Amino acid sequence: MKSKVLGFVMSTVLALGLLTGCGAGGGTEKASDTAAATETQAKTNAETNAETAATEAAASEENTTAADDKKSDGDLQVGIVLPTKDEPRWLQDQKQFETILGDAGFSNQVLFSQGSSATEKTNVETLISQGIDVLIICAQDASAAAASVEEAKAAGVTVIAYDRLITGTDAVDYYVTFNSFAVGEAQGQYLIDNAPEGKDIPLYLYAGAATDNNAFIFFEGAWSVLQPKIADGTFKIANSQEAEGLKDKAELTRDELGKIIGQVTTDWDFNVAKSKAEANLTSASAEAKGDVLILAPNDGTSRSIADVFATDKEVTKYVITGQDSEQASIQYIIDGKQSMTVFKDTRTLAADSVEMAVAILKGETPVTDVNYNNEVKDVPAKETPIVVVTKENLKEVLIDSGYYAEAEFTGL
Repeated sequence: MKSKVLGFVMSTVLALGLLTGCGAGGGTEKASDTAAATETQAKTNAETNAETAATEAAASEENTTAADDKKSDGDLQVGIVLPTKDEPRWLQDQKQFETILGDAGFSNQVLFSQGSSATEKTNVETLISQGIDVLIICAQDASAAAASVEEAKAAGVTVIAYDRLITGTDAVDYYVTFNSFAVGEAQGQYLIDNAPEGKDIPLYLYAGAATDNNAFIFFEGAWSVLQPKIADGTFKIANSQEAEGLKDKAELTRDELGKIIGQVTTDWDFNVAKSKAEANLTSASAEAKGDVLILAPNDGTSRSIADVFATDKEVTKYVITGQDSEQASIQYIIDGKQSMTVFKDTRTLAADSVEMAVAILKGETPVTDVNYNNEVKDVPAKETPIVVVTKENLKEVLIDSGYYAEAEFTGL
């Protein structure tokens, strides 16, 4: 039966050919690494607080209503909590989960946390009240989510961390992820392979959110391959004194990574990335311009940063990274505005999560291939492969596979 269900899941997922996007997520540290998410920084602007509270209340009311409607149909089997409906990637994940689980005959409900750990906790409690057996959750904040999954575990729910590992708790049963360290390695290696000749090539570093454990792992992976080139003077860091001060260290501690990320964080926000890039170029000397290299953490921030660098007349050429293979970034790559992206096929990630959930619902042990340490335990995990996408191979990887349609782009 399991092979039939899995075969159905994979055939359904390939038939979907859905879009995906934001890589504000994917992966965390292996068992040999340390992992801990930093606390969410308190917002001090009263107007922002009021707006956030209103958004959380609306999201909570909407999610509760949806769950109440589902309750009338009987207990749910699988509850899914995703970070936000404001980014294309998570909306596509919602469609994949609902389609795959629904077609396989399993009742399910997807709720969104809208960037709020408080709403996330309410969502988990709502799903528990609906009688779920399995919780699939992509945490808004790696450490804050611990309390929510502990509540689920106490209610007898099996917890699958999706894309982002939840830290500081033993209540996580399984983890489905991309290898985020490998994502960072691929980004860093691309910059090395496509760097201009010479010494002191300006290198601009940008990272995800300091509250997202994945951001640390992406950056750590990139640093592992970039650091030798920084140390020998081939690359010169242009926008982080913290990174410059640590250029001779091949391996950074969590605290050291945090200090660098604190300087170069984009918060996974397009506008923050744009403002930071503008500030960096405004203060940059002529020597820090010309032909430059840019480590951008994902596609959304990559496009924002690229737009800024493209308008600076003293920047003669730039090579910039990305991840997630968002449709807009694929067009940027075709147009020569973005250099590469890392493709993380969330069709496969969702299918892997469903495979785990199906095994659990049948009383079986899910198949895993690696362990990730979350500070408390080694969590059994399954990794989904990644692929570097450039202008040269994007048609083969993204269009021929059915991920996108050729008609969605111009200039191919």
